[in-house]
Amino acid sequence: MRKFFDSNALWLGMLIGALGYKLFLPLKPTLPWLIFGMLFFTFCKVNPLDLRLHKWHGVVLAAQMLFSFATYALVLHFTSDPILAQGLLMCFIMPTATAAPIIAGKMGGSIQNLTTFTLLSNFATAIIVPATFPLINPAADMTFWSAFLMILQRIAPLLLGPFCLAWAVRAAFNCYYRRHDVITSSRHNEKPAPREFTLPVKLAVVPFYLWVCSIIVLTAVVTETTITNYKSQMTNILILLVCSFFICLLQFGLGKLIGYYLPAPSKGTDYQDVLINPAAAPKTMAGVSSITAGQAFGQKNTSLGVWMANTFLDPLSSLGAAAYIIWQNLFNSAQLFIAAHKK
Repeated sequence: MRKFFDSNALWLGMLIGALGYKLFLPLKPTLPWLIFGMLFFTFCKVNPLDLRLHKWHGVVLAAQMLFSFATYALVLHFTSDPILAQGLLMCFIMPTATAAPIIAGKMGGSIQNLTTFTLLSNFATAIIVPATFPLINPAADMTFWSAFLMILQRIAPLLLGPFCLAWAVRAAFNCYYRRHDVITSSRHNEKPAPREFTLPVKLAVVPFYLWVCSIIVLTAVVTETTITNYKSQMTNILILLVCSFFICLLQFGLGKLIGYYLPAPSKGTDYQDVLINPAAAPKTMAGVSSITAGQAFGQKNTSLGVWMANTFLDPLSSLGAAAYIIWQNLFNSAQLFIAAHKK
């Protein structure tokens, strides 16, 4: 039963959220807390000293920005439809989802390397969007610094808050036990084995279940917004729905290729450490990087994307990010299903 749920939780969560959106809408204020808890438990798995930049980080980030603005320019040139161009731009420029390390970990990817890229991607977006979106939509009438601070206020607490708390817990644990071991060794004249903080295996699945809960609430919010505000925009909805499907496949596929050809070690080894990702099986370094970079490029922070589109661009362009939610979660469901049946 648990294996079935783990393999199908994402699309089931979307279905529950869409069908029962009126029931789950009152839970919208819990979203930041769900994400905070999800990231705290995820970051508890990661030693901050293992967070390092690798070649594929820069390549994926550069490809993301190149595709973002090239797509916008080409679509605007050939269709003269700013809403469509902005909607497809959002599908590319959204930063990596905060939940991406969770999904990557369940498939055998590197939580450490993806955590590094998630931080890099979100803060890069906080700089690039304010620098470019006023040129795309001058009607927003917003300076770089005001836009930068608005975005930073949305991402910094949810990224740095759980990261710093997890680091503090790790540091307190290590400090306590090192002091305890020194006292014990002096009393018994023994040298104890060094101990480092590790998240208990029983708690390793908590981030995934918190993410499923957030998917239900987020889908309910997007469903209500679409029905209320955009029900008369069915043509734009259908176009963005189809286009975002192919963009989703492109980004996941290209990310996997980049990771495969630019493999990066995880924790200084050529295999995935099962103590960091208890659900993952050891793989080659190229295989781990392929999974990790695929999630880095393809799994997007769609809630931030919807908010950015509504704040800085034509609100109808948020349909691109809303449509992307469907495809990325269906794609992740398929990946989890395949990974579960390979074991």
